[in-house]
Amino acid sequence: MAEVDVLPTFGAELKDGFKPASAWVGHGIAWLDDIQQFYRERSAIEKEYAAKLNALAKKFFEKKNKKTATLSVGDSPSMTPGSLESASLTTWTLQLTTLESRSEQHDRLANNLLSQVAEPLKFLGARFDELRKRHVEYAEKLERERDAQYADLRKVKAKYDAVCQDVEHRRKKTESHYDKAKAQSAYQQQIYDMNNVKNTYLIAINVTNKQKEQYYHEYVPEVMDSLQDLSEFRTIKLNELWTVASQLESGVMQQSHTMMVNLAHEIARNLPHMDSMMYMRHNITDWQEPADKTFEPSPVWHDDDRMVVDDVAKIFLRNVLGKSKAQLGDLRREVDKRRREVEGIKRLKQRIREGVENKDEVAVVTQLFALQEELHSVDKKRVTAEVETSTITTVVGDVTLGAKNHNFKSQTFKIPTNCDLCGERIWGLSAKGFDCRDCGYTCHSKCEMKVPADCPGEQSKEERKKLKAERQEAANALLTVNPGPTRETAELPDLTRTNTLNSHSGYAHSARRSVSGSVSGPRTPAEEAPSSGSEPTSPQLAAAPTSATSASAATRRNRIMAPPPTAYVHELPGSVPNGSSQAEKQKGKMLYAFEATTEGELSVPEGREVVQLEPDVEGSGWVRVRAGYKEGLVPAAYVEWEAPNPSPAAITAQHTGSSARPGSTYSNSGSSIGTAGAAKKKGPAVAPRRGAKKLKYVEAVYPYTAQSEMEHSMEEGERFVLTKEDPGDGWIEVEKGGQTRSVPASYVQVV
Repeated sequence: MAEVDVLPTFGAELKDGFKPASAWVGHGIAWLDDIQQFYRERSAIEKEYAAKLNALAKKFFEKKNKKTATLSVGDSPSMTPGSLESASLTTWTLQLTTLESRSEQHDRLANNLLSQVAEPLKFLGARFDELRKRHVEYAEKLERERDAQYADLRKVKAKYDAVCQDVEHRRKKTESHYDKAKAQSAYQQQIYDMNNVKNTYLIAINVTNKQKEQYYHEYVPEVMDSLQDLSEFRTIKLNELWTVASQLESGVMQQSHTMMVNLAHEIARNLPHMDSMMYMRHNITDWQEPADKTFEPSPVWHDDDRMVVDDVAKIFLRNVLGKSKAQLGDLRREVDKRRREVEGIKRLKQRIREGVENKDEVAVVTQLFALQEELHSVDKKRVTAEVETSTITTVVGDVTLGAKNHNFKSQTFKIPTNCDLCGERIWGLSAKGFDCRDCGYTCHSKCEMKVPADCPGEQSKEERKKLKAERQEAANALLTVNPGPTRETAELPDLTRTNTLNSHSGYAHSARRSVSGSVSGPRTPAEEAPSSGSEPTSPQLAAAPTSATSASAATRRNRIMAPPPTAYVHELPGSVPNGSSQAEKQKGKMLYAFEATTEGELSVPEGREVVQLEPDVEGSGWVRVRAGYKEGLVPAAYVEWEAPNPSPAAITAQHTGSSARPGSTYSNSGSSIGTAGAAKKKGPAVAPRRGAKKLKYVEAVYPYTAQSEMEHSMEEGERFVLTKEDPGDGWIEVEKGGQTRSVPASYVQVV
């Protein structure tokens, strides 16, 4: 056999060929079972002398011939081996030939072969197979990690596509939304979130590509080199046992001493690397490394591969960069430490191989594998941190310089707590968030990476309360302020409404309504009232009773308040619906106030004049009416109808009083506000409207004490009517005793 100058390795030559290489090594390990079976059978046959030995030699010649290709070049070589045999098979052939010439054996040789060759072969075969399985498990783990990395990238891509789709939907809704400014603000916020997801996607691409490079150029080659080393180690041990067998035969069979010496010489020439070289020579293929992943724009949001670097995105990037930089130093030191440990074990294994150390090499290889797995786990984190750091700093530089990061700690808030960034609730056992140990900043888990790095440092309890109030005020301002139209929507008409009290308060402060979409429309009587000196003061406004639902929504959620009272809205001349005459419609007056509970119904205050649009012809107890410019269903028993044809005198009186202020239950005077808290007349029971939604009830699972007048207190087992389900903030709205207020969603269950 010719010597070679350079000894190639599996990892350098075969690339991504672990599975066939593992199968080939497995064949070699399984072959040990054949060899130890050979020696066991030979031990039994030794007692029967020459006749049995000749038959045994012939039997294993046939076995060898069947497995020559498999043991030499594997199951599916890329090049036909022809009649070539591996170095180990050639040596094995010499053993069988020698056996044919030694037909006389005795009992002592049989016993020695059994105890010194067959049993060690069985022991080594089991240990080698266990090591090979460890290689297979590790390679499968690497492959799963690679596939998981690809899957994570696909999930990030899917998330990016979904966010882009949401942004596109939001943009379309903005065009038709009645409050353009607020819709535009929500649309802009969604664009910011989309940019963050996009940046995450770009970072994930770079991480995936780097992990892929590590997989094909470092992880898999290392495993294959180790697999090759295991195969060569098997050959070394096999040679040692063959040498033992030959020495036994040499000592017992003096007559065949010359042949045994020659056999030992041939065994010594069976270099461990020769079999590996033959396998590599017949299995080298043209392997192409998979291409790097690239940015794929969303089909609904056409974009390029440039990272977003505006002020909002920089906050997110600064937080990502800060986390990666904080971990990078520790990870690098940990990787260096692990590498030194691995190199130390490799040197120990080499000393054992050279005979300098007298230790169990299998145990050392097992320990080496454990250290390599730990090194891989830490190094993978290091690569991710390095790629994230380099990706961000290449685009926006080191934005963490001068940043004052919050000292966040994961927290489960057991009491209602608001996010200092977005202002929404983060209360609940399943709604974990973060709080800063130094300044008390609280935020959702989803908001952590959006928080600016402006921590003021460790604060006292009073300073924390002050900061909390300022942050909540700023967060609420972001939700309540209606910013002016941006450049993208400047050409759209403005639709704005100022806050007003609801129709039950009897006062609408600075309420405007413009048909054309402009805020400079004609002033309503409610706006003209303050000039008479009867405008109530702020305490009076605060004391004015409102419906529980409206008060709860105004306190806990940021919603646009009701439009001006419909008593002051007049139809334009000649604008009669359905082309009918106003005199043809029957008029009436509300005997009781009615609050709509389902879609299609109309909320009307007591004393309000209404016009009948559809009578109760089916006996359902409901009629369709119009109050001002609104239409809907009200109970027929709640309305007192006028005579169908009013007298000419009544018509004349109505026209002569048209220039005066219309009579209604609404007033801007202080007396109106002072008497608004009087008990309202309760209307008669109303039969359920056909097609109306079925009421849902909830039952309190735990007692709860209201924290404000906008919440219901509950006792365990108490039932309420569910009026609004949890929109995602952990609260629902329920009604009891005619009052609709909020309660924690986790404290009740649907019954």
